[in-house]
Amino acid sequence: MSFNIALSGIEAAQKDLNTTANNIANANTIGFKESRAEFADVYANSIFSNGKTTVGGGVTTTQVAQQFHQGSLQFTNNALDMAISGGGYFVTSSDQNSQDLTFTRAGAFKVDSEGFMVDSAGNFLRTFPVDKNGNSTSVSLTTTEPVRIPDTAGRPEQTTKIDLQMNLNVAEDPKDPAAFDPEDPETFNNSTSITFYDSLGEPHVMTTYFVKPENASHNDGNNWVAFYAVDGEPVDVAGPQAQYSVDADDGAGGEPDGVVDGNRDALAGDWKGAVITFDNVGGYTGSTPATINTEALGVTGANVLGLGADGTQALNIEFDNPTQFAAPFEVTKLSQDGSTVGRLTNVEIGADGLINASYSNGSTIPLSRVALARFQNEQGLTQVGNTSWRSSLDSGPALAGEANSGTLGSIRSSALEQSNVDLTTELVDLISAQRNFQANSRTLEVNSTLQQTILQIQ
Repeated sequence: MSFNIALSGIEAAQKDLNTTANNIANANTIGFKESRAEFADVYANSIFSNGKTTVGGGVTTTQVAQQFHQGSLQFTNNALDMAISGGGYFVTSSDQNSQDLTFTRAGAFKVDSEGFMVDSAGNFLRTFPVDKNGNSTSVSLTTTEPVRIPDTAGRPEQTTKIDLQMNLNVAEDPKDPAAFDPEDPETFNNSTSITFYDSLGEPHVMTTYFVKPENASHNDGNNWVAFYAVDGEPVDVAGPQAQYSVDADDGAGGEPDGVVDGNRDALAGDWKGAVITFDNVGGYTGSTPATINTEALGVTGANVLGLGADGTQALNIEFDNPTQFAAPFEVTKLSQDGSTVGRLTNVEIGADGLINASYSNGSTIPLSRVALARFQNEQGLTQVGNTSWRSSLDSGPALAGEANSGTLGSIRSSALEQSNVDLTTELVDLISAQRNFQANSRTLEVNSTLQQTILQIQ
């Protein structure tokens, strides 16, 4: 009997040593959860036994239970690294279409050769699908899917409209629009440029030149002429020829203020521009023509578009409440509605698990939302290695949800959850397990000596 008791003690001590050694070995394993060997004493009872004198039958291992408390966070420079701050598990699968799901706290993800987010073992990260606004369309594990990060985004969208808001300095020196030369800064007052795109996504630069006309009468002294060029080539304003008023006495300004008895076309040679007008408090009153559209860019002067592009493309220039104050020239808004094919520039993962991809064309596309799962009984999970688990009858089914909802934690991007092993505690446990092993070994040795003594009695 005593031999069996000693052997059970040795086996228990060995189990404790193995558990402690495994914890120490995985002290630097991302997402690892330490284990604890749990023991119970053994008693053989019957209705006729004397419980007061029963010694016991030794010890048995009841469970090696993992401890799922939070590990500390280690911050990294990889945007695809993720850590869960709080409850929950990442959901992974070995195949893109598989429903054989595993669960892990190790968030060291990367992109494979096809652009899918995978872990170090090649398992696919499962995510919830989202709409164009980033809202999840389903939070069921059966609808989760691997997330792929595209290198490019969208099709080219040709520019049709350019919005411009600026202040033109009323104190600028007047100049003659007929003498305008874009290569001579002395012939215009100010300029600004914006990049726009043709139907193939090719970028072009449109420059707007502002000229304050000279010799304008008092009423029309708030006129400005705008000329346009694309990639340095003249682009005419479509529609009726724009005009600005001047005194009839060949520009001498001899007529009394307010008398307008002539006009001059807003031309620089054959370059047709537009006239924008302000009132006497610097407010925008309109333009001539009222709607400023360029002529088709494929037929105006030299073809400013590349081969194969839509030659009928024209630009609508809208002035968004510009001003003419006694202040320096300043552009306060400059935008266009076209885009080119975008190249991936950045990936961001929010605390709610939303994965956004940013592209070189300025677009940001929500790709999907990281799926998290929780369980009624975490210690009932079945270990499958690679710091992963599967659900079991003891754990209950996986309950899916979004990060930052219910009891599920938030996601920290560019961070990893370290092992929750405390090396100091493990070393103390190691010494304790070693002493237990030695003590039980001594018990076995003493029992052997006693039996040998009995056998030697004559």
